[in-house]
Amino acid sequence: MSKLFTPLQIKTVQLKNRITVSPMCQYSSVDGFANDWHLVHLGSRAVGGAGLIITEATAVSPEGRISPQDLGIWKDEHLEKLKQITSFMTAQGTVPGIQLAHAGRKASTNVPWAGRGKIAIENGGWEVVAPSAIAFADNYPMPVALDQKGIQKIINDFTMAAGRALQAGFKVIEIHAAHGYLIHEFLSPLSNQRTDAYAGSFNNRIRLLLEIIAGVQTVWPNNLPLLVRISATDWAEGGWDPEQSVELARILQQKGVDLIDVSSGGLVNYQQIAVGPAYQLPFASRIRKETGILTGTVGMITTATQAETILVNGDADLIIMARKVLREPYFPLRAAHELHANTDWPVQYERAKW
Repeated sequence: MSKLFTPLQIKTVQLKNRITVSPMCQYSSVDGFANDWHLVHLGSRAVGGAGLIITEATAVSPEGRISPQDLGIWKDEHLEKLKQITSFMTAQGTVPGIQLAHAGRKASTNVPWAGRGKIAIENGGWEVVAPSAIAFADNYPMPVALDQKGIQKIINDFTMAAGRALQAGFKVIEIHAAHGYLIHEFLSPLSNQRTDAYAGSFNNRIRLLLEIIAGVQTVWPNNLPLLVRISATDWAEGGWDPEQSVELARILQQKGVDLIDVSSGGLVNYQQIAVGPAYQLPFASRIRKETGILTGTVGMITTATQAETILVNGDADLIIMARKVLREPYFPLRAAHELHANTDWPVQYERAKW
């Protein structure tokens, strides 16, 4: 029996297979609202047979957006369209998940196809915040270092967003602590040069993440999965590294986190990444084997056989796919055929089944 198409039970939620659609920003919102693009984009991957779909980085506050076109969940008015989307995904047998995010010092920037770089306040941008007043790059905004009041607002924003996510029908929450965004900025000494209780030692640098998790858990039911995405390494000397990732994973497991979504990089513009097929897999494998927590792996996983081998070897529990399912929304259906696994097709498409 195919491991890729073996269900995975996480608390009270069962994923019908181990294929997860990774959060991928669409930069297609106005004032944070989901629209028909998001319905069709996410809905087509649900029809395509993914076990879990996690929405793009969804901002917990307006100032937490990467760009003005980011998806958001900072007000109740955002929920109507999100409910339509989660309802459709659920009807296809896919578990709807949401990634809650704050962009930190990488906020107030242009969408990728407009060249990135900062958007000035007079042109519709906003003041950005970070653990320390260190810009990501010369063409990015200079952030304001958060004070205690600002940190508490961040925690409250994540907490409120988690409550709205539950109302919207999401069954999985992922907290975005990777890719150089706000929480990752606190984790890494390269971006966190504070002198208070949120910096310096390992325990201080993980403090914000733990406080956000504690806040989220006051509103998110303990029988529903809670995931955290991390960058396992900054790919830069003196930064966050795999050893710290393993230790963080141990602590997160104790705090009730169910799965670590293991990515890497994004913190500094001088990172040196050794890219290749499944290049991030060793990080997920190490975390899984040294801590026992469930892990998901992402990054240049492109074939059914590759994904199956990863699972059979015990290197990860979920295969989290991004660009592959942009190119091929129905990849899970084809993968099941290639691996001789039995999987349900939408009844409307059964006449086209292999």
